Amino acid sequence: MKEISVVIPVYKSEKCIPELTKQISDALKDFSWELILVNDCSPDNSWTEIKKVAAENNNITGINLRKNGGQDLAILAGLNHAHGKWIIIMDDDLQHSPYDIPKLYTQAQKGFDVVYADFKQKKQKLWKNLGSWLNGKVSEITLGKPKGIYLSPFKIISGSVVKEMCKLNNLFPYIDGLIFQVTKNITQINIEHHKREYGKSNFTLLKSMQVFFRMMFGFSTFPLNFATYIGFFSSTMGFVLAIYFLVKFLLGLEPLTGWTSLIMVILILGGLILLALGIIGKYIGQMYLTINNSPKYIVKETVGYEES
Repeated sequence: MKEISVVIPVYKSEKCIPELTKQISDALKDFSWELILVNDCSPDNSWTEIKKVAAENNNITGINLRKNGGQDLAILAGLNHAHGKWIIIMDDDLQHSPYDIPKLYTQAQKGFDVVYADFKQKKQKLWKNLGSWLNGKVSEITLGKPKGIYLSPFKIISGSVVKEMCKLNNLFPYIDGLIFQVTKNITQINIEHHKREYGKSNFTLLKSMQVFFRMMFGFSTFPLNFATYIGFFSSTMGFVLAIYFLVKFLLGLEPLTGWTSLIMVILILGGLILLALGIIGKYIGQMYLTINNSPKYIVKETVGYEES
């Protein structure tokens, strides 16, 4: 068994792979390690580069997915192939420095199951910082995330925790959500966030929203509870207003008119009903796909190191 496994989802990063693997090899030279590069059906030559580095280094495994499933599914595929006592998850763009892996490992040895890298200054676009902040606040409600913990994509996880995460039958996985379902023995340390070496980020606003909704609907009933509270509040307000206007009409203070206000109320309540139905439908759809045993991901081929 290796001491450290490094799992990296790869998408449009053919230029980064040679330097990335070189730095990981150098940073972990004092450890027994393996690197698992998961090609998420990248449209460039990433898989070709992965095969090259896997042929040159016996510690590297390449996994080629048959279709693009997103970052979390690619990571999950890598976790299912990891054999290390500790598993590192990091990005493929060198914004996470491999030379910081020993820092995460040292902190984890103090008895923690998970150690996140906390970036005080993130070298990325403003909307990404705002999205990270919003996801963090929502995850405190939906996942029970401890306050002050930044959900960084750069982290180290105990191998025993990863085994339990891989057992969870969630067709729409969110890696941090899986972590918080297994353990709360979590901490973080300050790590420098570096500039992207090549190209531009593949994490668009749409993908960020997909992650947000996966967290909301995949690990919590909060949306259902929220829809219930909104429905109860709307019904109560409607009942109170009905009594108020009826009393005014009976006392002759105001005629019972207001076609415009009636239409507005109907539109508002109709919208809330459709919202609630949409939320319920989202849950039912996920349940249907899960019961159908739809595959989370499909591996097309693997190359390089594989420990039985």
